[in-house]
Amino acid sequence: QVQLVESGGGLVQAGGSLRLSCAASGRTFSIYTASWFRQAPGKEREFVAAIRWSEGNTNYADSVKGRFTISRDNAKNTVYLQMNSLKPEDTAVYYCAAKPTGGTKYYPSQYPHWGQGTQVTVSS
Repeated sequence: QVQLVESGGGLVQAGGSLRLSCAASGRTFSIYTASWFRQAPGKEREFVAAIRWSEGNTNYADSVKGRFTISRDNAKNTVYLQMNSLKPEDTAVYYCAAKPTGGTKYYPSQYPHWGQGTQVTVSS
């Protein structure tokens, strides 16, 4: 099993920045892709960003491209999401997720491992 623990959420004004962290433990060698998803009230969980655990290749949702950066520190088994130029529409619970190889990275159903989520609130 893989355990994921997020941290770093909070309240920030529009235009501000936050950095989320996701610490992985357990069978981390089985992680092929680590991603961030978010879920706003009344909406479905949506893909934000993904990173290939070994090579570091990244993918982003169009809505965050150019503002958010996903990275990882393999030595610490930690994935980060640097969020800049935050907008009120970025308000959501942000979840870290991990999956073994295979399947598309964009759908939550493909991920067997999830963190508990961290709240990000952006005020206007």
